[in-house]
Amino acid sequence: MNKNHAVTAQDVATKAGVSRAAVSRTFTNNGSVAKETREKILKAAQELGYQVNFLAQGLNRKRSQLIGVVVARLSDPFRSRLLEGLLSEIQNKGYQALVTEIGNPKDLEETIRRFTQFRVSGVVVTSGQPPTGLVKECVQHNIPVVGINRHMDIKDVDFICSDNQMGATLAAQQLIDSGCHKLAWLNYKESTWSGVSRGEAFRNAIEQKQAEQVLNLIQITALQDGYEGGRSAAKLFCRSDERVEGVFCANAQLACGFLDGMREEGFDAPRDFHLIGFDDTELTAQYSYRLTTIGQDIEETAARALSCLEARGRDATTEPRFEVVPVKLVLRNTSPALFC
Repeated sequence: MNKNHAVTAQDVATKAGVSRAAVSRTFTNNGSVAKETREKILKAAQELGYQVNFLAQGLNRKRSQLIGVVVARLSDPFRSRLLEGLLSEIQNKGYQALVTEIGNPKDLEETIRRFTQFRVSGVVVTSGQPPTGLVKECVQHNIPVVGINRHMDIKDVDFICSDNQMGATLAAQQLIDSGCHKLAWLNYKESTWSGVSRGEAFRNAIEQKQAEQVLNLIQITALQDGYEGGRSAAKLFCRSDERVEGVFCANAQLACGFLDGMREEGFDAPRDFHLIGFDDTELTAQYSYRLTTIGQDIEETAARALSCLEARGRDATTEPRFEVVPVKLVLRNTSPALFC
């Protein structure tokens, strides 16, 4: 046999002197095959070096054991951690992940093609701004979809989100209890749904507290996302006439960049201002940052996402779920614990 020829189930069937269907049943769980026939097939497969094509098996069924995972900007530490958590949960559930990164419209078209061709059992969308077209296409192909930290008004799609309101309230209370009266909210100008939600919740929390004491809240807008966006925003802020005592940031990278930018201008936390981020990534815990932040429960988020997919896979008509995962305040140096 040609070494470049991939050994097929038909090759095994021919060598063993059995039908192609018998080979398929042998390598399928609960397949009914006589003991003698099974032994001949296994021997032939071993001699030929046959490897079972589980993907092909999945294509012959209604659904494969693949879960599609849509990601964006894996350079973001939190999104990388979230992907790791999802991959672990997917494997624990007995599935395999088909990961794709969306960067442009061509990626979208290719992703839809792959998901439908491979007949994935479900799709998890982790992108901060997932293409609506992709989600709609998956739903039209009866593929269960769950979105993480994102919400869209699309029928038959489930969403799992960290409790942005809880996180913003915890941040506001910590800053106010620390004696901060001049407060700021820092976000990227083209923010994700989660970032916008956190900002709205923070403003609401401050407004509720204004009945008890005088508080001022300003908006600091970064021209780009990530570390460099936060760093540049700090430099621009220092050149203005504004001063601030407490800052809450939409994500960890913006917060770390803002802290470094302020340090370059001669200010530091918590000496000159308090700073709280969102996303308890490894970077935030490093000694140079020791950032007080809002921690998201990645394991719980991943578990709920897979639970939604499995539930909708069993019954596509089930009511859409919007589940909120609790968060926690992680106190570190930039806004330390309060001692009475």
